[in-house]
Amino acid sequence: MTEKMTLALIYGSARQGRFCDTVASWLIRELSTSDVFSLTIIDPLRLKNSRSEKSADPAEWMERKVAEADAFIVITPEYNHGYPAALKEMIDAVYEPWHAKPVAFVSYGGASGGIRAVEQLRQVFGELHAVTLRDGVALPKAWSKFDAAGNLYKPEELRAPLFLMIDRLTWWARTLKYARKATPYSEIAA
Repeated sequence: MTEKMTLALIYGSARQGRFCDTVASWLIRELSTSDVFSLTIIDPLRLKNSRSEKSADPAEWMERKVAEADAFIVITPEYNHGYPAALKEMIDAVYEPWHAKPVAFVSYGGASGGIRAVEQLRQVFGELHAVTLRDGVALPKAWSKFDAAGNLYKPEELRAPLFLMIDRLTWWARTLKYARKATPYSEIAA
């Protein structure tokens, strides 16, 4: 059996009462039986709360979490045609650990389903030498797609795009992990 890779789910919102938790819970349920990935969570609330505690340095924690991951799924809302400041702060906390790693997106929002936020994030991750996937999952009017318990009304509608994204993320994660081992990205001429 092949060793599992680490897939980090990055929560894009730090707002109180955020809908991100509902979307993330659905995603975790869908991915919980994966024989390819072990899941880990990167949550801006963890960074926000650690500032008030006498715990590990938030930047060190973020760097370790990103370095340990083989792939990422960013779960982002779209606020005012963009992505949240808390997400930008988290992404910008580290640089090199993002290099040569794949990033996929699950977005949600109003009529656009968060795709404008994703398009902006593609530029940010490109600058970090990460590889963004074309395929993603967008949830227009996401709050109308889930019941009060956080279950999708029509889960079958999202499984095909989700599993296509996961299959491609798996391919990129394996390919780039092998490439990073063969030639560390830091050794490539700048």
